Amino acid sequence: MANNEQTPVSAIRMIGVSKSFGSTKANQNVNLDIRYGEVLSLLGENGSGKTTLMNMLSGIYFPDEGEIQVNGKPVTIRSPKDAFDLKIGMIHQHFKLVDVFTAAENIVLGLDEKGKYDKKEIARKVRAICDKYGFEVDPDQKVYTMSVSQKQTLEIVKVLYRGADILILDEPTAVLTLQEIDKLFSVIRNMRADGKAVVIITHKLNEVLAVADRVSILRHGEYIDTVSTADATEASLTEMMVGKRVALNIARDQVENKEKRLAVHDLTVLSPEGVTVLDHVTFDAYAGEVLGVGGISGCGQKELLDSIAGLQKTSPGSVIEYLDPEQNGEVKDLIGKTPKQIRKFGIHLSFVPEDRLGMGLVGSMGMTGNMMLKNYDDGKSLFLDRKRPRELAERILEELEVVTPGINTPVRRLSGGNVQKVLVGREIAAAPTVLMTAYAVRGLDINTSYTIYNLLNDQKKQGVAVIYVGEDLDVLLELCDRIMVLCGGKVTGIVDARTATKEEVGALMVKGRK
Repeated sequence: MANNEQTPVSAIRMIGVSKSFGSTKANQNVNLDIRYGEVLSLLGENGSGKTTLMNMLSGIYFPDEGEIQVNGKPVTIRSPKDAFDLKIGMIHQHFKLVDVFTAAENIVLGLDEKGKYDKKEIARKVRAICDKYGFEVDPDQKVYTMSVSQKQTLEIVKVLYRGADILILDEPTAVLTLQEIDKLFSVIRNMRADGKAVVIITHKLNEVLAVADRVSILRHGEYIDTVSTADATEASLTEMMVGKRVALNIARDQVENKEKRLAVHDLTVLSPEGVTVLDHVTFDAYAGEVLGVGGISGCGQKELLDSIAGLQKTSPGSVIEYLDPEQNGEVKDLIGKTPKQIRKFGIHLSFVPEDRLGMGLVGSMGMTGNMMLKNYDDGKSLFLDRKRPRELAERILEELEVVTPGINTPVRRLSGGNVQKVLVGREIAAAPTVLMTAYAVRGLDINTSYTIYNLLNDQKKQGVAVIYVGEDLDVLLELCDRIMVLCGGKVTGIVDARTATKEEVGALMVKGRK
């Protein structure tokens, strides 16, 4: 159980643990030590076996080989119930909550508590947990009304309510704002101070250094080493993670003679409930430029890209114009056009949406099938031309190093990072004149992220107008030429990324003014 001794003691030891899926070795002879009163970060590239390893602790998978010890005793974990009995709780990337239930109902769901459902007693226990660690949870709030951050908080409270002393968080900051991340880290530090053992799976090296005491690195399913974060740097961790030295500088070329490609004026969008989510947004996008779009999550970034792509209805008076380079800059009005009409208009627009499997790709199809989607309605039979999509799939597989059993394996079986590689590769292969990306590197390891940054920079050099919606201020400032900041659906400023400061952009994001 948890303790507050100064010298951390082992909560869990994994000794020689291996797990395979068919011919794929997800983990091979892994040794890991998780300690009470510490935060351990588990670091590795996409497909390195981090989540699989932790899923064996949470009872999702059962190891093929090796031993797991909890509090010094060998244990067998065959189900999530076994894990909970050992006081192990895992908060997964995809939340396991019932939307129509309240927070309190989700917390006690599945628990074998004696007596009738005591709403007041549950609320009291929830408040005690929240007060102890710094959470904010309304026991009576329905899950479907919660933000992503609130849902994640509820998942953590749920495992603490069930008595967890060992908590595993899988990519906990992937969809959080900077302010929400700071709040989460404060809670994690409080749990560490209380003697809990906390494991964080993350790709973000700055977060590893900010909150973890030690970091264990996996590479291709194998354990590499564990180091103290006090003795580590982003460069040293990256080298251990990928097996070679990686330059942590994003290329940003200066392109002369930039031409206007998109002109957006007074773009206004209302939600289905009639709330203004974009309020008279005005800006221009140029060929040979990366225009960054910054802002706290939910400030209109999604609606902005959807509107340009023809996926979002706009309000009267909105203007979205495309200046066609193949027609001597002829202005083409995109308002009211569907994606299909935009394509038939001769406009080469590629879009990497935030929802990779919901909007970007069909999860049940392989890489070849998803390559074919781009031209599915060109009037040709899909059965007559599978060669080109297959060749494209093989090229993306090789150039972006997609980890998959084969190009016909359903993409939903791939890791999030590899799904993103498939989607970005397909959209860039379409030779666009405008390329829009929403959180293109979310969930990607540092090496793959730099591959994507370089791809976007190459597109810029080829005269593509790139619009990059991102959440990392450091990346926005290094990758982009200009940054447009949205706050509450309004443009609060457009700054030169080469001269702007992180504080200046952050102030525009949070305060809505300089």
